[in-house]
Amino acid sequence: MKQKKQKIIKLKKMKNKEEQLNTMKEQQAKINDLINQIGILEANKHGILHEMAAVNQEINEFKKELEKEYGSININVEDGSYTVIEKEEEEAPVAAI
Repeated sequence: MKQKKQKIIKLKKMKNKEEQLNTMKEQQAKINDLINQIGILEANKHGILHEMAAVNQEINEFKKELEKEYGSININVEDGSYTVIEKEEEEAPVAAI
């Protein structure tokens, strides 16, 4: 078997090494901070979406209670008035001859 030769790359010394290194560290710190902020936002978003799902479930359960009491209606949440939802009658199927 042939062994692959590994290339060894020598790092050259950078001019103004200290200043450039500091710039790189500052840039990396900014990126890390932004990534951290994104993580916090995503975690908050996840929690809010769960809260929203819970409220939607409460709404649907309350709608069922209202439908039991009033039937199928549309309620105006501004003034409490409502209109009855009229169900369309289904036509009887036609027998094939």
